[in-house]
Formats: sequence, structure tokens, C-alpha cells
Amino acid sequence: MVSRLLPASFSENITSKLGPTMFSRFLESMDAEVPVSIRINHQKMSKPVDLEQVAWCKSGFYLAERPIFTLDPAFHSGAYYVQEASSMFIGNILEKIEISNNGLKILDLSAAPGGKSTLIASILNGKGLLVANEIIKNRAYTLKYNLSKEGYSNVVVTNNDPKDFSHLTSFFDIILVDAPCSGEGMFRKDPNAIGEWSPENVKNCSLRQQKIIHDVMPALKPDGYLIYSTCTYNDAENIDNITKFADQYDLKSVDLDVPDAWQIVKTEKNGCIGYQFYQHLVKGEGFFAAVLQKINNAEYKLKLQTSKKSASTKSQKPTTRYRSLG
Repeated sequence: MVSRLLPASFSENITSKLGPTMFSRFLESMDAEVPVSIRINHQKMSKPVDLEQVAWCKSGFYLAERPIFTLDPAFHSGAYYVQEASSMFIGNILEKIEISNNGLKILDLSAAPGGKSTLIASILNGKGLLVANEIIKNRAYTLKYNLSKEGYSNVVVTNNDPKDFSHLTSFFDIILVDAPCSGEGMFRKDPNAIGEWSPENVKNCSLRQQKIIHDVMPALKPDGYLIYSTCTYNDAENIDNITKFADQYDLKSVDLDVPDAWQIVKTEKNGCIGYQFYQHLVKGEGFFAAVLQKINNAEYKLKLQTSKKSASTKSQKPTTRYRSLG
């Protein structure tokens, strides 16, 4: 049973957040069947009439069981994408912030394997520009393949370090950072992730996430939006980082007005808001998302770190990079 493998310090942290009763439900969910979900490409596939829809994504649907996708021609043609349901929330965020997609420039900084990028591409629907970036080269090839199946011509796939985008000063209207994290939300789907989790790894991931945001922030336009997400539960990588980003870069937290019926937990700290998906409450895996808007003509409070500190932070990488399947 997966629940028996959970580290004691992880369980203690989740219990402090949820309380004993809800933690008991969380433990039960760890041994439950993992939901299977797809997001259809409306250009190539009609809306299914017999499938349950993902509440926060009009094009997302649950399957009763997991088929062998690689044997399905519709999968290879890009008629649908196999995407974890919680991560489809990014599409709802883009709808809520109500930016016109005419000429919109979006950067998906950590885009592989392509779930969120294909979702963004479908929302742009051929208008504007999507830059889908992946720092790991072999994953960038997978990203390119998955995006090519979608059939959109306004997408560019890149293989760059986050700091490379700092040269594109005030270029992007929206930057999505689906940050590499400790992967607590993936424990049910990938029990191997449990063995690589540790409090030290959580700390290192948090520092790495801060460096990524620092490197890419110059590329965000005044009044533009930073969408930050992880597939983990702890505050250090989630709401604590959001409060740091808001303070250091003069960003304003955005309230998305999420319906209570979705059972997405709204977390707040120091005037900042984040949205936490718990697998015992939603039909999906663990996920966190928040939106911050860059204040017009804001001056960064945080100055460039010394090369020694930057190098130290860069060297503190988690042993494995875990993300949701989006």
C-alpha cells in the first residue's frame, strides 16, 4: 500500500495542514485508483457525450479505465492529449484573467512533455505567440513532437535556460512557470517519488524555484501575469514562495474566484492567494497554482545575488525532477 510508504515528516506536515480527520481521508486516497483523464482537440475531435467532464476544463474528460493509448490512431493524430486533470486548471486561469488572445505572447517556461502548452495553444487558437521551452534537450524533442500533433503554427519550441529569456525585456504578456518540485502530489501516481523525497529536497526545490523566477522575471511585461504552479503540497514551495515573489518583485496576487463546489482549497498568506488541489477532495492529483500580476513600471526590490550565492543555489538541485503529466 502506498500510504504505508509515506515518510513520517511528510505525514506530520500534511496532518498539520489538514487536521487528523482529513489526513485520514488523504491516506485512503493514496491507495485509491488513479483517475485517467484526457483533453480533446476540438479541431480534430467532437465533444464526447458519454464521458464525465473535468469541472474546471471544458475540453477535459475522465475515462472509465486506462486504455493502451499508443494503439489508438486518434492519440497519434493529436485528436486528444492524455493530461492529468488537476493540471488542466491552467486553462481556467487563462479564462479568468481575461486577456485578449489577439497578439498575446505567452512563455511556458518548463513545458515538457506538453500538456499545458497544448492547452495554451488551443486557447490561443492560432493567434499570438506561444514559446514552449524545455531546458532538458531530450524532453524538448518530446515537447516538439506533442505540439506538432496539435496543428498550430503560432508555437515555437525552445531549449533554453530560464536566464536566457531575461534578455527579452518586458516581452511576454504571460509567463507560466510549472516549477520543478519535490513531487508530493505525484506520490500516488509514482510511488518511486516517495523514496526520493526528504525535507532537505523540499528546501532545495524551493531555492531552485526562487532562482528560476528571479532569472525569468525581466521578460514579463508591466501589467503582465506570472502563473506559478507545482505538483506538491508543502508551503515552502507554494504559498511561501508566492509571498516572496510578490514582495521581491512588486507583484499583485490575483483572486480567481474559484467555485466552492470544485473543492479546490484556497490558501492565503500575507495578502497572497494560492489554490491547492488535494487528491482526496478533487478527482485528480496533487497540484498548486497561483497568479501574480506585475505592477506597471515596478522596480524590483530584489537585486541580483552574488555569483557565489547564485552558484550555491544552482548546485542544490533535487535528485529527480517531478512534475504533473501536464
